[in-house]
Amino acid sequence: MDLAIANYGTNNVGILLGTSNNIFANQITFSTGLNSHPYTLAVGHLNDDTMLDIAVANYGNNNVGVFLGYGNGNFMSQTTYSLSGASPYSIGIGDFNNDNRMDLVVTNNGTNNTALFVGYGNGTFASPQMYSTESSSSISIVIGDLNRDNRLDIAAINSDTNIIGIMLGYDEFFPIQRTYSTGLYSYFVAVGDFNKDTQLDIVVANQLDNTVSVLLGYGNGSFAHQVTYSTGSSPQSLAVGDFNNDTRLDIVVANDLNEAISVFLGYGDGSFAKQTTYSTGPYPGSVAVGDFNNDTHLDIVVANFGDNTVSVLLGYGNGSFANQTTYSTGSEPYSVAVGDFNNDTHLDIVVANFGDNTISVLLGYGNGSFTNQTKYSTGSGPQSVAVGDFNNDTHLDIVVANPKDNTISVLLGYSDGSFANQTKYSTGNWPTSVAVGDFNHDTQLDIVVANFGGNNVSILLGYGNGSFANQMTYSTGSGPLSVAVADFNNDTRQDIVVANINDNNISVLLRYDRGALKEKITFASANGSHLRSFAVFDFNNDSLLDITVANYGTDNIGILLGHGTATFGNQTVLLTGLNSHPYSMAIHDFNNDGQVDIAVTNYGTKKLVTFLGSGNGTFENQASYGVDFDFAPLVVGAGSFNKDGRSEIIVAYDGIDHVDVLVTYNLGSFDHPMTYSTGHWPRSVTVGDFNNDTLLDIVVTNQVGNTIGVLLGYGNGSFANQKTYSTGSVPWSVAVGDFNNDTQLDIVVANYADSTVSVLLGYGNGSFANQTKYSAGSGGLSVAVGDFNSDTRLDIVVANLGDNTISILPGYGNGSFANTTKYSTGYEPWPVAVGDFNNDTHLDIVVANYGDNTVSVLLGYGNGSFADQTTYSTGISPSSVAVGDFNSDNRLDIVVANANDNTVSVLLGYGNGSFANQTKYSAGISPSSVAVGDFNSDNLLDIVVTNWSGNTMSVFLGYGNGFFANQMIYSTGISPFSVDVGDFNNDTRLDIVVSNTNEERVSVHLGYPNEGFLNQMRLITGNGSRPKSFAIGDFNNDGQMDIAVANSGTNNVGIFLRYDNGSFANQMTYPTDSSPWAVAVGDFNNDTILDIVTVNHVNDTVGVFLGC
Repeated sequence: MDLAIANYGTNNVGILLGTSNNIFANQITFSTGLNSHPYTLAVGHLNDDTMLDIAVANYGNNNVGVFLGYGNGNFMSQTTYSLSGASPYSIGIGDFNNDNRMDLVVTNNGTNNTALFVGYGNGTFASPQMYSTESSSSISIVIGDLNRDNRLDIAAINSDTNIIGIMLGYDEFFPIQRTYSTGLYSYFVAVGDFNKDTQLDIVVANQLDNTVSVLLGYGNGSFAHQVTYSTGSSPQSLAVGDFNNDTRLDIVVANDLNEAISVFLGYGDGSFAKQTTYSTGPYPGSVAVGDFNNDTHLDIVVANFGDNTVSVLLGYGNGSFANQTTYSTGSEPYSVAVGDFNNDTHLDIVVANFGDNTISVLLGYGNGSFTNQTKYSTGSGPQSVAVGDFNNDTHLDIVVANPKDNTISVLLGYSDGSFANQTKYSTGNWPTSVAVGDFNHDTQLDIVVANFGGNNVSILLGYGNGSFANQMTYSTGSGPLSVAVADFNNDTRQDIVVANINDNNISVLLRYDRGALKEKITFASANGSHLRSFAVFDFNNDSLLDITVANYGTDNIGILLGHGTATFGNQTVLLTGLNSHPYSMAIHDFNNDGQVDIAVTNYGTKKLVTFLGSGNGTFENQASYGVDFDFAPLVVGAGSFNKDGRSEIIVAYDGIDHVDVLVTYNLGSFDHPMTYSTGHWPRSVTVGDFNNDTLLDIVVTNQVGNTIGVLLGYGNGSFANQKTYSTGSVPWSVAVGDFNNDTQLDIVVANYADSTVSVLLGYGNGSFANQTKYSAGSGGLSVAVGDFNSDTRLDIVVANLGDNTISILPGYGNGSFANTTKYSTGYEPWPVAVGDFNNDTHLDIVVANYGDNTVSVLLGYGNGSFADQTTYSTGISPSSVAVGDFNSDNRLDIVVANANDNTVSVLLGYGNGSFANQTKYSAGISPSSVAVGDFNSDNLLDIVVTNWSGNTMSVFLGYGNGFFANQMIYSTGISPFSVDVGDFNNDTRLDIVVSNTNEERVSVHLGYPNEGFLNQMRLITGNGSRPKSFAIGDFNNDGQMDIAVANSGTNNVGIFLRYDNGSFANQMTYPTDSSPWAVAVGDFNNDTILDIVTVNHVNDTVGVFLGC
């Protein structure tokens, strides 16, 4: 490995060649010119000889220098390319026009532009194309494909305007046209190789002087002068083919005014015999060729505008043709094309009927005859037709140009000869001709249209699925009437030829890609933002790159989401704090939720703040995790230094003699579930200590078997096999409470099918008495318990889906219950929960009404009776409800799972029994059940929701102000229906239990610790060391990531080796030359051991340390 250095002060490029004994030879210099002051350089293959070359930005002499390498460490003398007074600052190498030849791009200081030099592949370059940047100080450049279009783009920081400038590479397609004279009124154009030199030639029908012009091609995109041949009267269309089987192309011309076609037999040298004419119908306006009777001889079809027919003339294979046979078409047939539309290997015919806005399809029998026409609607005045497979289904499709409404119609074929209804696309003014070709080399057919009224052609790029992009237009001559497609310069790119009737010429538009750039100002920061750094990443998981910027002056970072169309959304600002002055950013997944987060060093407030990403481009409010620094942080980096899969952060400071490493831990996360068998269709689950061992147990309703299952917990997160007890019919919901005041938990079950509740009294040893059943309302789906009449005895409330009520069953305190009292609810009440919503010490009830997208709140009087309901809107189909204090105001709030719009609704309570409007959060697919708890040990309530159709659960971490972070998603078993929480393994952290209906199991998810940043490890670099830069690598090949630090103040490199336990050894130092400012690592001598290189600021050297 060798090194190349741009020596600004000595006006040269220095080369340090690596030697076999692991040192570098003395520097060899190559002059860049007096006072050239080379600022940056780039290395690449500029002349395709496999030897590395160098390009240099010569700031002082306003040019770019190119040094072509000999491959032995020596270089040719510099060849320079002028920038006309611009001072190049940063230089890059890349292939901007996709020709597999390297080009150069240069940012210029002081002249508000960027220069692009297109390479010829031999080490030379075209004169620069200049592109405005609106900045006189573009200090840094990055090259890459920023908009996923397979073309290189440029990003630059403009330090004077606080702008990140994006210049997108694009394809100009047809930037230059060449014109060639023809006869009078050039009406139609076609192509073919008429002189058998493998180069394509052009033939033009000249309507006014009754000739055709033949222009022989040179194969480089240019053509000889025309040679003309007389035709019949008013030649309007032509086609080419070998009519006499002599391997030489011939020409057929439709003569509009004398009811005939002319056939010109070719001699193979570019010249033709005199015409032979054959009769057609009146006003033959279009001609096409094909073998219609499968005799290997070409035949001719002509559209006769005057009598609404097509004429078929079968060829004999000797250049002569049989008399015409005519077939009816629509009104005023204007254009004809052929193709096999029904995949029977027989050619068919399609005709564009100008007079009745249709096309006619005539299917061929393969013997030269055709079926009667089938007509399909088009746009207004169809004048040209072409065929191709636009959706890659191997069936031919049709495209028609409609001049009267400025559209084209695309009709996709079904392979049986029939076609779908048209899809229309806008074109230019008065489209008269259409052709197909692949103009962007993506193997998908595109469309070109000649716009007579707009003096241009439209290109519509195909997506390969039968649809097309909006048109791009390119200028032609005056009155373009006909268009054809071919590769005229043998560059494998399809070109275009257009007949311009008003100019009496043709335009040849060569497909040419010169690596053009167009400016896109991606981010213009606010005044005073003093942009310090930026990073690029996909923050919203849409596979499109987004941008984040550190706005030092305005105390925030900005997020700009990419649209994938080279545009970005408005900046979303995340505040970093008053006078924080964000300086550097690192991107990593700090909480192991699979979404990238952002860590920011705040120079002004000496803090590290993190913004946790939700995966949709939004971020939680900043969290500092208690990390305050004593000094101003300058640089931040992130990675898993101890290989535990969790992120650590490393921070270097301005002028301070150490770096800090911050390690992380998990944030409200849950292990993979443990599953336990239940009965058939476990529907509802809840928890309680049923055997008085202080360990939580589980009870689940088994809907199909009409049982409940009790699973006793062992206290380590595992459970015994279920013991089942009979219930009523289709047990749907379960709740627990002490109904007979014996201090033992009992169970109540809502039985949907027989409209009862079952009460099973507990013995306190984990077993239960047989059920006692009580009548409830119709179709009870949910049950809850509470003391509604203030008698210290638990009562029961049931939500009755069948009669839109709730039933109250007062308890006697001995395990038995009184008859029900009903209260009206909304439509299809499903889940029910209880709480004191108006702080009067009396329990109230909330019911979610599945059928009318509301919750009903019924305030309790404390005597067992309730006020009429008050309803509040929710999402669609609320399927579960829970209560808790989500904004820390000591007032109960409500959370609802909405099954059919995949959301949860949070309704904050005012403490008087009324609630604010809902705030909705996206959940998984078909959320079915909701529960609350503090999952990340921050003393703030969080939410968990089971997503029935997504086989997941969503956890929403609460901020304590009534708002929640976006969901974190965890896999469950199949069809999770019900959820509850508890500490099943006695680790003081909440766990989750889920019923998996279609698996006949419950899943237990054990919680593990909160993710944040632990106390930092401080790595002392020594008094006065002033570390400026750091790098990470495994320097002793022990599988642990170590740290190298450039200590600018003590002129050394410090190495911190990492132990297996995550701590670091004391620093080992290695002396450098004066003031190392930057450090990097790599294997310079190919011994599989990492080496280190430093840049020494004061005495203009680099230092290399070989690892051993």
